[in-house]
Amino acid sequence: MSESERRRRFGAYLAQLRRRAKKSQRALAVSLCAVSGTASITRNEVSRWERGERIPDTWLPFLAEALGAPLHELERAAAYARDEAGGFLPGPTATLAELLPGDPLAPLTTPRGRHIGAGNVSDLAARVHGLRLADDVLSGGDLIGPAFRELRAAVLLHQGAAFSDETGRALLVQIAELAQIAGWIASDAGRHADAERAYTMGISAARQGGDRTLAANLAGSLAYQHTNSGRQREGIDLAHAAVEEAGPDVPARPLALFLDRIAWAHAKAGEAQPAIRALGQAHAALADDDGTPSPAWAYWVTSEELDIMDARAFTELRRPLRAVPLLSDVLGRYDATHVREVALYRSWLAEALADANEPEQAAHEARRVIELSADLPSERTAERTRVVLHRLAEHEDVPEVHDLLTTHGHLALL
Repeated sequence: MSESERRRRFGAYLAQLRRRAKKSQRALAVSLCAVSGTASITRNEVSRWERGERIPDTWLPFLAEALGAPLHELERAAAYARDEAGGFLPGPTATLAELLPGDPLAPLTTPRGRHIGAGNVSDLAARVHGLRLADDVLSGGDLIGPAFRELRAAVLLHQGAAFSDETGRALLVQIAELAQIAGWIASDAGRHADAERAYTMGISAARQGGDRTLAANLAGSLAYQHTNSGRQREGIDLAHAAVEEAGPDVPARPLALFLDRIAWAHAKAGEAQPAIRALGQAHAALADDDGTPSPAWAYWVTSEELDIMDARAFTELRRPLRAVPLLSDVLGRYDATHVREVALYRSWLAEALADANEPEQAAHEARRVIELSADLPSERTAERTRVVLHRLAEHEDVPEVHDLLTTHGHLALL
């Protein structure tokens, strides 16, 4: 691992400690000045630490006091960043490649261990669903450790246990479901390489387990990540391939989801007509539900969620007159406990309002986004905050926008 990657991980670890202490970068700088008796630390210096540009060696004792963290852990984390002997970064720092080297689904050549049956697979399914529900109210930085541990344990169970063919297929399906939610969580935490590895492994597990719809969901999840990380053409191709993977008998909710991902990929690429066409197809798919049961993981695919995707796509396509009413309506009745999603959706509302030449309202929504996401260890909300602030910079002469950028403009640089 390169020194720059070690420093980046150290910075992410430091940022996580700060969020847990419920401090902004500015508040942490003030605390450090207070405990050290010097006024030499600013928010900008804290930002440099969290980006991995500098290691705060002489400030570690003061950081331990300000953040309520054990000094020995901070010292070992700093040693890890410098690639020194004894260095260790607490928390979920290992990549999936380190946790699951080689081909994780390859059978072992040694004799298998204990026999497992349907009950073991049911227990795993319950934990997978619990992790998925937790993702509704927590962010990637909070869940990546438990998600990776569960995925590793499930893969090791598949490698080492004895089971019937039927149980083996069911176990592979649960590994695939776990890989999907672990990939989603890793992506939210900004760990895109880990997410791609999880999705790819999950596609293989789902195919081996005979679940084409699940394999398509994993492919679509990877397409969504590509779309959001500057790989739009790959995202478009893979989103279309996911629909082909699912085949003709896919239930209504998953099909609507897959079509929405196609719409989003085209919208991010600025391709209005295929995006709008796919949005309409998604609504039609959900409306034409013939009663075929949808998989449990599709529980969240509702007409409300399709409306949100419509509004997001219209925002990307710079059609605010269609986006603003949809987002305003949905946010008025959206579950407030889903803080990350509320912050994300309000970020698109802020952007759409800016496009509609309503910078005062846009600044108001942007402030709400920042307040909601302040303590969320989510790269998605951080990136959306950056996008909105950059968009509002075009209206810096508006007093409400000027005040917002004066107070929070530094977030556009993180």
